[in-house]
Amino acid sequence: MKPFTRIPKPLKNFYVLFGTFFLIWMLFVDSNDLVSQYRLTAKLNSLESQKEFYENKKGEVIVSREELTTNKELLEKFARENYLMKKPTEDIYVVVEND
Repeated sequence: MKPFTRIPKPLKNFYVLFGTFFLIWMLFVDSNDLVSQYRLTAKLNSLESQKEFYENKKGEVIVSREELTTNKELLEKFARENYLMKKPTEDIYVVVEND
């Protein structure tokens, strides 16, 4: 009995064997395999969402900066709240709330 008589004829074809080997190589072994592509896509989506977040934050900062440069009362309020600045005749009390 010959050893290759039970193997179907298409599986003996060189091009089918090479194509199958190439497909398995590209999907699982290559540096650009499916797992790597999935990870890179997930990272890309994460970075795009971070980019959108920071662009929104940048817009908010630009608007608040414009308001601070044009409104002196708002600038004084900002300095008092964030940098604890005061006039020479004032005392500052910082109240810390326990959550």
